[in-house]
Amino acid sequence: MAEVVINGLIEGGKATGGPPFGPALGPLGVNVTSIIAEINAKTKAFEGMKIAVKVVVDPGTKTFKVEVGSPSTSALILKELGIPKGAKNKEENVGNITIEQVKKIAKQKDASLYGNTLADKVKQVLGTCKSMNITCEGVGAMEMIKKIDAGEVKV
Repeated sequence: MAEVVINGLIEGGKATGGPPFGPALGPLGVNVTSIIAEINAKTKAFEGMKIAVKVVVDPGTKTFKVEVGSPSTSALILKELGIPKGAKNKEENVGNITIEQVKKIAKQKDASLYGNTLADKVKQVLGTCKSMNITCEGVGAMEMIKKIDAGEVKV
């Protein structure tokens, strides 16, 4: 029998034996409790954020593998700033992030961001800040990107 893949979106560290995983795993004859425990252990760092999880089960051997995705860049920005959501309109500024916080997020998202350098990845995170109406060190995100490009801000 081929591997079975079950995908779900859960809040970090809060998977249960209920949907989406319990009902899908039960009929496969695997230990649902141990799979849920592994999911919760692997997603604990993302508490309070929705995170994509993929469980791959081999029904023949009853072995499984848990793969955890990465939260969205916007979710990481919100968590870093401790705010519930981005701006409702272009006039509203909901927060100010430091370049160090942006670097931290860029490093967390490293595998899923494009670009060859940390500076390229930082600029992508700043692009998300712009769309959320979040400033970086007191200036607009686009202004910070220009400062990075000009060499005024070292990444």
